[in-house]
Amino acid sequence: MTLSRHDLLTIGQLAERSGLATSALRYYEKLGLIHATRTAGGQRRYQRSTLRRVAFVRAAQRVGLSLEEARAALGRLPQDRAPSTGEWSGVATSWQDRIDQQIAELERLKKKLGGCIGCGCLSLSRCALYNADDRAGTAGPGARYLLTREPSTGPGPHPPTA
Repeated sequence: MTLSRHDLLTIGQLAERSGLATSALRYYEKLGLIHATRTAGGQRRYQRSTLRRVAFVRAAQRVGLSLEEARAALGRLPQDRAPSTGEWSGVATSWQDRIDQQIAELERLKKKLGGCIGCGCLSLSRCALYNADDRAGTAGPGARYLLTREPSTGPGPHPPTA
């Protein structure tokens, strides 16, 4: 299939249509999420179907998938046309488990936020969130008690008192 110059978008046109900055599009290209051809002068040109790929990546990010996960999914879809119903269904099905995991993680966070913020104890001596000697640090970076499953070592948040 031969594309005319009217079937191709400049990076500026793709940015305008997709709502992304040109720097983000260049980054997506570097990661292999989208692909461009080059003119004789070295300017990028994108097929119109690239708009769908960009929309796909943005949808993936909105549901909490990483760019690597989006890239893997895009690898299962055609580059030069819109995916068929069957092709899309296969990718969507593969996302179900990942989205369910994301929902479960958010539910755990929601429960912990209610308990930690709601307890009101504000006691560094009683509250299990008090982290003497940085015991939580041995379980890894970040807010170990709040953002992850219970760490393997150290106390977890105490239940709210009535």
